[in-house]
Amino acid sequence: MRDYFIRRFLLIIPTLIGATLVVFGITRITPGGPYERAMQVALMGDHGGGGKNAGGSLSQEQKDEMAAYYGFDKPYLTAYAVWLGIMRREETPMFIKFEEGKDEVNVTLKMLLPRAEWKPNNAYKITQATITRDGKLTAPDADALKVWKVRTEPEKQRVVVYRPQFNGLLQGNFGLSTSYNLPVLGMMVSKMPVSLFYGLLTFFMAYVVCIPLGILKAIKHRTVIDNVTSVLIFIGYSIPGFLLGSLLVVFLAARMEWFPTEGFTSENFASLSVFGKIWDVVHHAILPLACYMVGSFAFLTMLMKNNLMDNLAADYVRTAIAKGSSYRHAVLGHALRNSLIPIVTTLGSITTVFVAGSLLIERIFTIDGFGLLTIQSITDRDYPLVMGILTLDVVLIMLGNILSDYLVALTDPRVRFN
Repeated sequence: MRDYFIRRFLLIIPTLIGATLVVFGITRITPGGPYERAMQVALMGDHGGGGKNAGGSLSQEQKDEMAAYYGFDKPYLTAYAVWLGIMRREETPMFIKFEEGKDEVNVTLKMLLPRAEWKPNNAYKITQATITRDGKLTAPDADALKVWKVRTEPEKQRVVVYRPQFNGLLQGNFGLSTSYNLPVLGMMVSKMPVSLFYGLLTFFMAYVVCIPLGILKAIKHRTVIDNVTSVLIFIGYSIPGFLLGSLLVVFLAARMEWFPTEGFTSENFASLSVFGKIWDVVHHAILPLACYMVGSFAFLTMLMKNNLMDNLAADYVRTAIAKGSSYRHAVLGHALRNSLIPIVTTLGSITTVFVAGSLLIERIFTIDGFGLLTIQSITDRDYPLVMGILTLDVVLIMLGNILSDYLVALTDPRVRFN
Protein backbone atom coordinates (compact mmCIF):
# COMPACT_ATOMS: atom_id res chain seq x y z
CA MET A 1 0.00 0.00 0.00
CA ARG A 2 2.91 2.31 0.68
CA ASP A 3 4.15 1.90 -2.89
CA TYR A 4 0.68 2.68 -4.22
CA PHE A 5 0.49 6.01 -2.40
CA ILE A 6 4.04 6.89 -3.42
CA ARG A 7 3.02 6.36 -7.03
CA ARG A 8 -0.09 8.48 -6.51
CA PHE A 9 1.95 11.34 -5.09
CA LEU A 10 4.40 11.10 -7.98
CA LEU A 11 1.53 11.20 -10.48
CA ILE A 12 0.67 14.68 -9.21
CA ILE A 13 3.68 16.03 -11.13
CA PRO A 14 2.72 14.87 -14.68
CA THR A 15 -0.94 15.68 -14.02
CA LEU A 16 -0.06 19.19 -12.94
CA ILE A 17 2.23 19.67 -15.93
CA GLY A 18 -0.43 18.38 -18.33
CA ALA A 19 -3.20 20.61 -16.95
CA THR A 20 -1.10 23.76 -16.76
CA LEU A 21 0.48 23.11 -20.18
CA VAL A 22 -2.94 22.99 -21.85
CA VAL A 23 -4.27 26.10 -20.11
CA PHE A 24 -1.00 27.96 -20.70
CA GLY A 25 -1.37 27.19 -24.40
CA ILE A 26 -4.95 28.49 -24.39
CA THR A 27 -3.81 31.76 -22.83
CA ARG A 28 -1.24 32.15 -25.61
CA ILE A 29 -3.75 31.82 -28.47
CA THR A 30 -6.74 33.60 -26.92
CA PRO A 31 -7.09 37.14 -28.34
CA GLY A 32 -7.57 40.17 -26.14
CA GLY A 33 -4.99 39.32 -23.51
CA PRO A 34 -3.04 41.72 -21.27
CA TYR A 35 -0.47 42.46 -23.99
CA GLU A 36 -3.10 43.54 -26.52
CA ARG A 37 -4.92 45.54 -23.85
CA ALA A 38 -1.71 47.34 -22.86
CA MET A 39 -1.03 48.17 -26.51
CA GLN A 40 -4.52 49.64 -26.86
CA VAL A 41 -4.05 51.71 -23.73
CA ALA A 42 -0.72 53.00 -25.08
CA LEU A 43 -2.36 54.07 -28.33
CA MET A 44 -5.28 55.73 -26.54
CA GLY A 45 -2.81 57.67 -24.43
CA ASP A 46 -1.16 59.07 -27.54
CA HIS A 47 -4.12 59.54 -29.86
CA GLY A 48 -7.17 59.42 -27.64
CA GLY A 49 -8.69 56.38 -29.30
CA GLY A 50 -8.25 52.73 -30.15
CA GLY A 51 -8.24 50.79 -33.34
CA LYS A 52 -6.66 48.00 -35.30
CA ASN A 53 -3.24 49.60 -35.10
CA ALA A 54 -3.12 49.40 -31.32
CA GLY A 55 0.36 50.30 -30.14
CA GLY A 56 1.27 51.71 -33.54
CA SER A 57 2.76 54.84 -31.96
CA LEU A 58 5.25 52.81 -29.94
CA SER A 59 8.72 51.95 -31.15
CA GLN A 60 9.58 48.33 -31.81
CA GLU A 61 11.80 48.31 -28.73
CA GLN A 62 8.95 49.54 -26.53
CA LYS A 63 6.65 46.87 -27.97
CA ASP A 64 9.25 44.18 -27.34
CA GLU A 65 9.79 45.36 -23.76
CA MET A 66 6.03 45.24 -23.20
CA ALA A 67 5.81 41.75 -24.72
CA ALA A 68 8.67 40.59 -22.47
CA TYR A 69 6.97 42.09 -19.41
CA TYR A 70 3.79 40.10 -20.09
CA GLY A 71 5.70 36.95 -21.08
CA PHE A 72 4.80 36.95 -24.79
CA ASP A 73 8.32 37.35 -26.14
CA LYS A 74 9.18 33.64 -26.17
CA PRO A 75 7.84 30.61 -28.05
CA TYR A 76 5.09 28.64 -26.33
CA LEU A 77 7.16 25.82 -24.82
CA THR A 78 10.01 28.13 -23.87
CA ALA A 79 7.63 30.53 -22.14
CA TYR A 80 6.01 27.63 -20.29
CA ALA A 81 9.41 26.36 -19.13
CA VAL A 82 10.22 29.86 -17.86
CA TRP A 83 6.86 30.04 -16.02
CA LEU A 84 7.51 26.60 -14.56
CA GLY A 85 10.95 27.69 -13.37
CA ILE A 86 13.13 25.17 -15.22
CA MET A 87 14.55 27.85 -17.52
CA ARG A 88 15.92 31.24 -16.59
CA ARG A 89 13.66 34.24 -16.92
CA GLU A 90 15.05 37.39 -18.53
CA GLU A 91 14.27 39.85 -15.75
CA THR A 92 13.93 43.61 -16.46
CA PRO A 93 15.04 43.40 -20.12
CA MET A 94 16.08 46.59 -21.91
CA PHE A 95 16.04 46.70 -25.71
CA ILE A 96 18.64 49.25 -26.79
CA LYS A 97 18.56 50.47 -30.39
CA PHE A 98 21.75 51.85 -31.97
CA GLU A 99 21.47 54.70 -34.42
CA GLU A 100 23.61 54.88 -37.52
CA GLY A 101 27.16 55.92 -36.74
CA LYS A 102 26.73 55.44 -32.98
CA ASP A 103 28.55 52.52 -31.39
CA GLU A 104 28.09 53.29 -27.69
CA VAL A 105 25.09 54.12 -25.49
CA ASN A 106 24.79 55.04 -21.81
CA VAL A 107 22.26 52.92 -19.89
CA THR A 108 20.88 52.89 -16.37
CA LEU A 109 20.68 49.44 -14.83
CA LYS A 110 17.92 49.25 -12.24
CA MET A 111 17.47 46.22 -9.98
CA LEU A 112 14.97 45.77 -7.14
CA LEU A 113 16.72 45.04 -3.85
CA PRO A 114 15.58 42.43 -1.30
CA ARG A 115 12.95 43.86 1.03
CA ALA A 116 15.38 43.79 3.97
CA GLU A 117 17.65 46.24 2.10
CA TRP A 118 14.95 48.74 1.19
CA LYS A 119 15.46 52.32 2.29
CA PRO A 120 12.72 54.88 2.99
CA ASN A 121 13.32 56.68 -0.30
CA ASN A 122 14.76 53.92 -2.49
CA ALA A 123 14.21 50.21 -3.06
CA TYR A 124 16.43 49.80 -6.13
CA LYS A 125 20.09 49.39 -6.85
CA ILE A 126 20.96 51.73 -9.72
CA THR A 127 24.11 51.34 -11.78
CA GLN A 128 25.23 53.67 -14.57
CA ALA A 129 26.84 51.67 -17.40
CA THR A 130 27.88 51.85 -21.01
CA ILE A 131 26.93 49.33 -23.70
CA THR A 132 28.58 48.99 -27.10
CA ARG A 133 27.11 47.74 -30.37
CA ASP A 134 28.98 44.44 -30.05
CA GLY A 135 27.49 43.80 -26.59
CA LYS A 136 30.30 44.90 -24.28
CA LEU A 137 28.89 46.21 -20.99
CA THR A 138 31.12 48.33 -18.75
CA ALA A 139 30.53 50.21 -15.51
CA PRO A 140 32.54 51.57 -12.54
CA ASP A 141 30.88 49.01 -10.28
CA ALA A 142 32.21 45.77 -11.75
CA ASP A 143 30.44 43.59 -9.18
CA ALA A 144 27.04 44.95 -10.25
CA LEU A 145 27.65 43.79 -13.81
CA LYS A 146 27.96 40.15 -12.78
CA VAL A 147 24.19 39.78 -12.56
CA TRP A 148 23.55 41.35 -15.99
CA LYS A 149 23.81 39.64 -19.36
CA VAL A 150 23.79 40.98 -22.90
CA ARG A 151 22.27 39.46 -26.05
CA THR A 152 23.14 41.05 -29.38
CA GLU A 153 20.68 41.26 -32.26
CA PRO A 154 22.75 42.56 -35.22
CA GLU A 155 19.92 42.21 -37.74
CA LYS A 156 17.86 44.70 -35.70
CA GLN A 157 20.87 46.85 -34.80
CA ARG A 158 20.25 46.54 -31.10
CA VAL A 159 21.28 44.72 -27.94
CA VAL A 160 19.22 43.35 -25.07
CA VAL A 161 20.42 43.80 -21.48
CA TYR A 162 18.75 41.55 -18.91
CA ARG A 163 19.20 39.63 -15.66
CA PRO A 164 18.90 35.83 -16.07
CA GLN A 165 17.18 34.30 -13.06
CA PHE A 166 15.23 31.16 -12.17
CA ASN A 167 12.01 32.71 -10.93
CA GLY A 168 9.04 30.47 -11.68
CA LEU A 169 6.62 28.06 -10.09
CA LEU A 170 9.34 25.75 -8.75
CA GLN A 171 10.86 28.73 -6.95
CA GLY A 172 7.49 29.59 -5.37
CA ASN A 173 6.80 32.53 -7.66
CA PHE A 174 3.37 32.59 -9.36
CA GLY A 175 4.12 35.91 -11.03
CA LEU A 176 2.43 39.30 -10.84
CA SER A 177 -1.21 39.93 -11.62
CA THR A 178 -1.45 41.88 -14.86
CA SER A 179 -4.62 43.62 -13.66
CA TYR A 180 -3.59 44.57 -10.12
CA ASN A 181 0.23 44.43 -10.36
CA LEU A 182 0.28 42.40 -7.13
CA PRO A 183 1.88 39.01 -6.40
CA VAL A 184 -0.51 36.24 -7.44
CA LEU A 185 0.29 34.11 -4.42
CA GLY A 186 -0.49 36.97 -2.04
CA MET A 187 -3.80 37.64 -3.77
CA MET A 188 -4.86 33.99 -3.48
CA VAL A 189 -3.81 33.74 0.16
CA SER A 190 -5.76 36.91 0.99
CA LYS A 191 -8.99 35.27 -0.24
CA MET A 192 -8.47 31.99 1.62
CA PRO A 193 -9.84 33.02 5.04
CA VAL A 194 -13.26 33.66 3.50
CA SER A 195 -13.07 30.37 1.57
CA LEU A 196 -12.01 28.47 4.68
CA PHE A 197 -14.84 29.94 6.72
CA TYR A 198 -17.61 29.08 4.29
CA GLY A 199 -15.96 25.90 3.01
CA LEU A 200 -15.38 24.32 6.42
CA LEU A 201 -18.78 25.31 7.77
CA THR A 202 -20.56 23.99 4.68
CA PHE A 203 -18.53 20.79 4.74
CA PHE A 204 -19.08 19.91 8.39
CA MET A 205 -22.68 21.08 8.61
CA ALA A 206 -23.61 19.03 5.56
CA TYR A 207 -22.18 15.83 7.06
CA VAL A 208 -23.55 16.52 10.55
CA VAL A 209 -27.07 16.90 9.15
CA CYS A 210 -27.06 14.53 6.17
CA ILE A 211 -25.64 11.41 7.81
CA PRO A 212 -28.16 11.29 10.72
CA LEU A 213 -30.96 12.24 8.32
CA GLY A 214 -29.96 9.47 5.91
CA ILE A 215 -29.92 6.95 8.75
CA LEU A 216 -33.36 8.10 9.91
CA LYS A 217 -34.78 7.88 6.39
CA ALA A 218 -33.41 4.36 5.93
CA ILE A 219 -34.90 3.15 9.22
CA LYS A 220 -38.21 4.95 8.57
CA HIS A 221 -38.37 4.00 4.88
CA ARG A 222 -41.74 4.77 3.24
CA THR A 223 -43.11 6.42 6.35
CA VAL A 224 -44.40 9.97 6.62
CA ILE A 225 -41.00 11.19 7.85
CA ASP A 226 -39.22 9.64 4.87
CA ASN A 227 -41.68 10.97 2.32
CA VAL A 228 -41.84 14.51 3.72
CA THR A 229 -38.06 14.87 4.06
CA SER A 230 -37.57 13.48 0.54
CA VAL A 231 -39.92 16.11 -0.89
CA LEU A 232 -38.16 18.91 0.99
CA ILE A 233 -34.69 17.64 0.05
CA PHE A 234 -35.42 17.40 -3.65
CA ILE A 235 -37.18 20.76 -3.71
CA GLY A 236 -34.03 22.25 -2.24
CA TYR A 237 -31.86 20.31 -4.68
CA SER A 238 -33.86 21.58 -7.65
CA ILE A 239 -33.41 25.23 -6.65
CA PRO A 240 -30.05 26.67 -7.83
CA GLY A 241 -28.04 28.25 -5.06
CA PHE A 242 -27.81 31.60 -6.84
CA LEU A 243 -31.60 31.72 -7.35
CA LEU A 244 -32.21 30.92 -3.70
CA GLY A 245 -29.68 33.61 -2.79
CA SER A 246 -31.53 36.20 -4.89
CA LEU A 247 -34.83 35.34 -3.21
CA LEU A 248 -33.33 35.43 0.27
CA VAL A 249 -31.65 38.79 -0.34
CA VAL A 250 -34.84 40.34 -1.69
CA PHE A 251 -37.32 39.02 0.86
CA LEU A 252 -35.45 38.24 4.09
CA ALA A 253 -32.67 40.83 3.84
CA ALA A 254 -34.03 43.79 1.88
CA ARG A 255 -37.76 43.68 2.68
CA MET A 256 -37.89 42.03 6.10
CA GLU A 257 -34.47 43.40 7.16
CA TRP A 258 -33.76 40.28 9.18
CA PHE A 259 -30.28 39.80 7.70
CA PRO A 260 -27.59 41.97 6.09
CA THR A 261 -27.85 42.26 2.33
CA GLU A 262 -24.13 42.02 1.54
CA GLY A 263 -20.59 41.63 2.77
CA PHE A 264 -18.71 39.29 5.07
CA THR A 265 -18.83 41.71 8.03
CA SER A 266 -20.34 45.10 8.85
CA GLU A 267 -18.55 48.41 8.30
CA ASN A 268 -18.20 48.95 12.05
CA PHE A 269 -16.80 45.47 12.64
CA ALA A 270 -13.53 46.74 14.14
CA SER A 271 -15.34 48.69 16.87
CA LEU A 272 -17.48 45.76 18.03
CA SER A 273 -16.81 43.65 21.12
CA VAL A 274 -15.61 40.04 20.83
CA PHE A 275 -19.13 38.62 21.08
CA GLY A 276 -20.39 41.37 18.83
CA LYS A 277 -17.86 40.39 16.17
CA ILE A 278 -18.83 36.71 16.44
CA TRP A 279 -22.51 37.55 16.05
CA ASP A 280 -21.79 39.92 13.18
CA VAL A 281 -19.95 37.21 11.21
CA VAL A 282 -22.67 34.62 11.95
CA HIS A 283 -25.41 37.09 11.05
CA HIS A 284 -23.80 37.77 7.68
CA ALA A 285 -23.10 34.07 7.05
CA ILE A 286 -26.58 32.57 7.57
CA LEU A 287 -28.01 33.33 4.13
CA PRO A 288 -24.87 32.49 2.09
CA LEU A 289 -24.45 29.21 4.02
CA ALA A 290 -28.04 28.24 3.22
CA CYS A 291 -27.28 28.74 -0.47
CA TYR A 292 -23.99 26.84 -0.30
CA MET A 293 -25.53 23.85 1.47
CA VAL A 294 -28.82 23.45 -0.38
CA GLY A 295 -27.27 21.55 -3.28
CA SER A 296 -25.21 19.03 -1.29
CA PHE A 297 -28.01 17.88 1.01
CA ALA A 298 -29.80 15.64 -1.47
CA PHE A 299 -26.70 13.81 -2.67
CA LEU A 300 -25.24 13.03 0.77
CA THR A 301 -28.58 12.20 2.38
CA MET A 302 -29.72 9.82 -0.34
CA LEU A 303 -26.26 8.25 -0.58
CA MET A 304 -26.35 7.50 3.15
CA LYS A 305 -29.94 6.20 3.01
CA ASN A 306 -29.47 3.93 0.00
CA ASN A 307 -26.24 2.40 1.26
CA LEU A 308 -27.69 1.73 4.69
CA MET A 309 -30.80 0.14 3.19
CA ASP A 310 -28.65 -2.16 1.05
CA ASN A 311 -26.68 -3.26 4.10
CA LEU A 312 -29.81 -3.73 6.22
CA ALA A 313 -31.04 -6.18 3.61
CA ALA A 314 -27.75 -8.12 3.62
CA ASP A 315 -27.48 -11.62 5.09
CA TYR A 316 -25.04 -10.67 7.85
CA VAL A 317 -27.55 -8.21 9.35
CA ARG A 318 -30.37 -10.76 9.29
CA THR A 319 -28.02 -13.33 10.85
CA ALA A 320 -27.10 -10.91 13.65
CA ILE A 321 -30.78 -10.29 14.42
CA ALA A 322 -31.54 -14.02 14.28
CA LYS A 323 -28.81 -14.66 16.86
CA GLY A 324 -30.52 -12.32 19.31
CA SER A 325 -28.91 -8.97 18.53
CA SER A 326 -31.26 -6.01 18.84
CA TYR A 327 -32.30 -4.12 15.73
CA ARG A 328 -30.57 -0.99 17.04
CA HIS A 329 -27.31 -2.86 17.53
CA ALA A 330 -27.61 -4.48 14.11
CA VAL A 331 -27.98 -1.08 12.51
CA LEU A 332 -25.37 0.86 14.47
CA GLY A 333 -22.94 -1.98 15.15
CA HIS A 334 -22.96 -3.82 11.83
CA ALA A 335 -24.68 -2.08 8.92
CA LEU A 336 -23.68 1.50 9.64
CA ARG A 337 -19.92 1.02 9.32
CA ASN A 338 -20.16 -0.59 5.89
CA SER A 339 -22.66 2.07 4.82
CA LEU A 340 -20.21 4.84 5.71
CA ILE A 341 -17.53 3.56 3.32
CA PRO A 342 -19.01 5.33 0.23
CA ILE A 343 -19.45 8.49 2.35
CA VAL A 344 -15.78 8.36 3.30
CA THR A 345 -14.80 8.62 -0.36
CA THR A 346 -16.25 12.13 -0.42
CA LEU A 347 -14.26 13.30 2.60
CA GLY A 348 -11.19 13.91 0.46
CA SER A 349 -12.90 16.99 -0.96
CA ILE A 350 -12.08 18.78 2.30
CA THR A 351 -8.75 19.74 0.73
CA THR A 352 -10.57 22.07 -1.65
CA VAL A 353 -12.05 24.23 1.11
CA PHE A 354 -9.04 26.52 0.70
CA VAL A 355 -10.38 27.54 -2.72
CA ALA A 356 -14.09 26.96 -2.07
CA GLY A 357 -16.51 29.52 -3.35
CA SER A 358 -19.35 30.11 -5.74
CA LEU A 359 -19.13 32.96 -8.20
CA LEU A 360 -22.84 33.75 -8.32
CA ILE A 361 -23.44 33.36 -4.59
CA GLU A 362 -20.43 35.54 -3.77
CA ARG A 363 -21.55 38.13 -6.29
CA ILE A 364 -25.11 38.21 -4.94
CA PHE A 365 -23.95 38.68 -1.36
CA THR A 366 -20.89 40.77 -2.34
CA ILE A 367 -18.49 38.36 -0.65
CA ASP A 368 -14.90 38.94 -1.69
CA GLY A 369 -13.89 35.28 -1.81
CA PHE A 370 -12.06 32.83 -4.03
CA GLY A 371 -14.95 32.24 -6.41
CA LEU A 372 -15.18 35.93 -7.26
CA LEU A 373 -11.41 36.12 -7.67
CA THR A 374 -11.50 33.20 -10.12
CA ILE A 375 -14.11 34.70 -12.42
CA GLN A 376 -12.45 38.12 -12.27
CA SER A 377 -9.15 36.60 -13.36
CA ILE A 378 -10.85 35.01 -16.36
CA THR A 379 -12.90 38.02 -17.42
CA ASP A 380 -9.89 40.34 -17.00
CA ARG A 381 -7.65 37.92 -18.95
CA ASP A 382 -5.29 38.02 -15.98
CA TYR A 383 -3.25 35.05 -17.14
CA PRO A 384 -0.75 34.83 -14.24
CA LEU A 385 -3.68 34.81 -11.81
CA VAL A 386 -5.53 32.21 -13.91
CA MET A 387 -2.46 29.97 -13.92
CA GLY A 388 -1.94 30.39 -10.19
CA ILE A 389 -5.55 29.49 -9.36
CA LEU A 390 -5.47 26.51 -11.73
CA THR A 391 -2.23 25.21 -10.22
CA LEU A 392 -3.61 25.42 -6.71
CA ASP A 393 -6.91 23.78 -7.74
CA VAL A 394 -5.18 20.85 -9.45
CA VAL A 395 -2.85 20.17 -6.53
CA LEU A 396 -5.67 20.30 -3.97
CA ILE A 397 -7.94 18.05 -6.04
CA MET A 398 -5.18 15.49 -6.50
CA LEU A 399 -4.38 15.54 -2.78
CA GLY A 400 -8.09 15.15 -2.05
CA ASN A 401 -8.27 12.04 -4.24
CA ILE A 402 -5.29 10.52 -2.46
CA LEU A 403 -6.84 11.35 0.92
CA SER A 404 -10.08 9.65 -0.17
CA ASP A 405 -8.21 6.48 -1.10
CA TYR A 406 -6.41 6.49 2.24
CA LEU A 407 -9.62 6.96 4.20
CA VAL A 408 -11.31 4.12 2.30
CA ALA A 409 -8.40 1.79 3.08
CA LEU A 410 -8.51 2.92 6.71
CA THR A 411 -12.27 2.33 6.98
CA ASP A 412 -12.59 -0.92 5.01
CA PRO A 413 -10.01 -3.55 5.96
CA ARG A 414 -10.90 -5.50 2.82
CA VAL A 415 -9.39 -2.81 0.59
CA ARG A 416 -5.79 -3.33 -0.43
CA PHE A 417 -4.03 -1.00 -2.85
CA ASN A 418 -1.12 -2.47 -4.77
